[in-house]
Amino acid sequence: MLEVMVNGCNGKMGQIVCDLVEENENLLLKCGFDKNVTGEFAFPVYNKIDDIKEKPDVIIDFSVPIATFQILEYASKNNVPIVIATTGFSEEEELKIKEYSKQIPIFKSANMSYDIMIMKKLVEWLAPLLKNTDIEITETHHNRKIDSPSGTAQMLADSINNSLGNTLHCEYNRHNKREKRDKKEIGMNSIRGGNIVGEHVVQFFGEFETFELKHTSYSRNVFAEGAIKAAEFLVNKPNGFYNMEDMFNI
Repeated sequence: MLEVMVNGCNGKMGQIVCDLVEENENLLLKCGFDKNVTGEFAFPVYNKIDDIKEKPDVIIDFSVPIATFQILEYASKNNVPIVIATTGFSEEEELKIKEYSKQIPIFKSANMSYDIMIMKKLVEWLAPLLKNTDIEITETHHNRKIDSPSGTAQMLADSINNSLGNTLHCEYNRHNKREKRDKKEIGMNSIRGGNIVGEHVVQFFGEFETFELKHTSYSRNVFAEGAIKAAEFLVNKPNGFYNMEDMFNI
């Protein structure tokens, strides 16, 4: 039986992960960690790293960057693999996470959905075929999401840029610009409102036609289920950095 710790267990996504772990007969919810320990839990929950008594087989992290690095310290000291589903890291923080992967197995993805990985592969393939178009990415999320653009939108943009030889740049804010659109930019647009789980649209605007790809998430469960599959995949892997493409051989 795989013993799991959930970092951010009191958050919306963390609670869903905890519920799914408890429902899975092959998993045991060993403990949780969260800065906000309120209410009653059927498993040990901590808000101080030094208080953690249990050693799980794997950690699933749905939190915020500062909390991710707290649990990464614990994971590295105790040789525990970790699945990072948190987003909003800076470039410097991303490099730090990869440094940690030399010490422990780390699985990290901005989106735990299999369909999003298919979308990522599709835009990589399409971009060279539509390289003379204007590329825009629009993401829509609930009003509680704190990072912008979403990690998924940035992942899609990076995939497009990589497939075009890293010749493009992302434009995040046109508010103060008074000039025509740069052909070398990927427009990044964020919408926040209501309780929308997540929607991502990639548009390739040509002179006479537009090609559009769209993915919509209707339930947060898809991300939680993906994180659990990643945890099962990661256990017993050698130290290193893994992602959705490794798990599904996409």
